[in-house]
Amino acid sequence: MTVMRNNVVKALAKVTVQSNEQGLIPEYEVLVNLLPVSLLNTLTERLLAAAPERKEEIEAGLVRAAYECGYHTGCGIITSDIFSEVVMPMVTEGEKDILRGAYAAFTAWGWAKSGIVQLKEGQRMIIRAFDYYEADSQGEGLRAYMLRGLNQAFFDLAYADPYPDGMNTFVCKQTKGLETGDTYGEFIVTLK
Repeated sequence: MTVMRNNVVKALAKVTVQSNEQGLIPEYEVLVNLLPVSLLNTLTERLLAAAPERKEEIEAGLVRAAYECGYHTGCGIITSDIFSEVVMPMVTEGEKDILRGAYAAFTAWGWAKSGIVQLKEGQRMIIRAFDYYEADSQGEGLRAYMLRGLNQAFFDLAYADPYPDGMNTFVCKQTKGLETGDTYGEFIVTLK
């Protein structure tokens, strides 16, 4: 058996999460906030509009923020009780299956309807996403900063040195985007 994506999505989508008195969700051994997507997109657009001459620096910062969050949160997710209960019994192909489970969790929890379309273990991964936070962004050009950072983080968790020493091994580039009229977002993760 390998990770059966639809079964994982169905099982994880049933998980009920409640925020605590601070508005945070202490599930999966990490703290996650529950905020509207429009807040993230509005913040991004305002940052980019405030300093257009520093666009590349701001974009790199947005990807980096998502990457750092994704690296630590991703580790919390793949080592959580619910992931161990739902995904790990189906893992027969090591890191490849853990990545499949992680992207099923992405989809189940509404972060991005995404999955791996090509994987060369430890070297390269192509992800396609059919819905994601920045897909409704009002800006110009490819703008899935969050998903770029998270893809990089997940590949680092799978194939770089063990957590927490594997940061910054891989990099993710976006090649297509819903926000630019493509039918899906596409992301390629490679060695730096």
